[in-house]
Amino acid sequence: MSLLTSAEVTHRPTGAHGKHPGRLGESRRGSAYAGLMVSEREVLESVPTQLWIGGPVPATGGGTFPVHNPATGEVLTQVADATPEDAVRALDAAVAVQAEWAARPSRERGEILRTVFEQITARAEEFALLMTLEMGKALPESRNEVKYGAEFFRWFSEEAVRVHGRYLHAPSGTGRIMVHKQPVGPCLAITPWNFPLAMGTRKIGPALAAGCTMIVKPASATPLTMLLLAKLCSEAGLPDGVLSVITSSRSGAVTQPLLDDPRLRKLTFTGSTEVGKKLVEKSANGLLRTSMELGGNAPFVVFDDADIDAAVQGAMLAKLRNGGEACTAANRFHVQNGVLEEFTSKFVEAMAEGVTLGPGTDPNTTLGPLINEEQLDTVSELVEDAVAVGAKLRLGGKAPGGPGWFYPATILSEVPPQARILREEVFGPVAPIVGFATEEEGIAAANDTEFGLVSYVYTRDLDRALRVAEGLESGMVGVNRGVISDPAAPFGGVKASGFGREGGTEGIEEYLSTKYIALS
Repeated sequence: MSLLTSAEVTHRPTGAHGKHPGRLGESRRGSAYAGLMVSEREVLESVPTQLWIGGPVPATGGGTFPVHNPATGEVLTQVADATPEDAVRALDAAVAVQAEWAARPSRERGEILRTVFEQITARAEEFALLMTLEMGKALPESRNEVKYGAEFFRWFSEEAVRVHGRYLHAPSGTGRIMVHKQPVGPCLAITPWNFPLAMGTRKIGPALAAGCTMIVKPASATPLTMLLLAKLCSEAGLPDGVLSVITSSRSGAVTQPLLDDPRLRKLTFTGSTEVGKKLVEKSANGLLRTSMELGGNAPFVVFDDADIDAAVQGAMLAKLRNGGEACTAANRFHVQNGVLEEFTSKFVEAMAEGVTLGPGTDPNTTLGPLINEEQLDTVSELVEDAVAVGAKLRLGGKAPGGPGWFYPATILSEVPPQARILREEVFGPVAPIVGFATEEEGIAAANDTEFGLVSYVYTRDLDRALRVAEGLESGMVGVNRGVISDPAAPFGGVKASGFGREGGTEGIEEYLSTKYIALS
């Protein structure tokens, strides 16, 4: 196993605006660096690298695959590479304890979730460093994700005791109607790489609160955080078999036997629309309950009457959260012509002065690397295509090269409608800006996409804010806000962005079935 320490990192890319942002912190030989009281080696050694099925177990056949550090390309460690047989083992374990877990008093289930929340919070720096190592995001981003991800366990620890049915007299007078909610049964969650903790907790939390057992298949690029979470859940008192984590480099081969098994009753997936469609097709034979949180192409709409300084700050948040590698990241900036140049100039200035590109473990870094070389190539191609068809490069636009998969904060203006970047999810720190004339044109431009996850609107006019929010074809709308995610709110989209909701009081409903009992 190769355990990369920050002392071994020698590459330090230039900042987004061409300035060298400084040297990487030289020493971690003491107890702290970047505000951390834990070392990389200590964190990596605390993570189980085998499958988690009632505890750590090796993969059938003993295969492993590497986990890389996006800041250097180096191997952090090797984890077990599950086989289809291992997936069935995990389902066997889930089925064996499903009835017992469902019968567990909801208060007890909630208390276990609350304990997990407290343990994640107590070990927040370990989780933050681990996510930065395997995903690349800057440490402040990772710390924010730990807070956000942990909150799903606290929220659903409280929702566990608030699963409601109803009782009423039949209007016909022929009897009584009782409506009862029950857990759907064993679930499979397939999670993406961009939020290694939160994308798991917002599925695990409601499932466990509802009384369901769950198997998690994390992304092969970022499996370590979910393995550490499974270990922590066990330490918090979660019974063996209730939560399993199967890591694999062959997602389709490993999940297929689960989708074909009639004992599995629920599939929840976060990822690309293309993969989501295939999973829905595969789930059809078993008529699985499904919830899909898929791709996005979020518009950020700025009207003439907006507070431009506030809009720029919101744009920074909406574009650069998670380095732009988020389905909620603003993907297209539609700015009314009267303030187009003012907004663009201030946005360029804010990006140039406020963004420092570098390894996520460096305390000065605000923008870490992309997840892998493939994503770097995708972002580069979209920018090159936009420039080739006439877009004006206002900032960034060129990868610095060297070790790691870095791309600078980039702004494009005067982007023509045929540019691919206006239709495709860039998943990187690139902001294309286009103008519009009227409110109707702005709404039409924002809705001109197959996706419908989130939209952002900046205006001082309350009537316009409500009117536009209602007219936008998306599951979520941020009004004068650049960040909208909240565990207490329902998260999800429409159109090609999927269906189902995570978080809020609606989140637990995805894991409950409704039973009608007719009484005399």
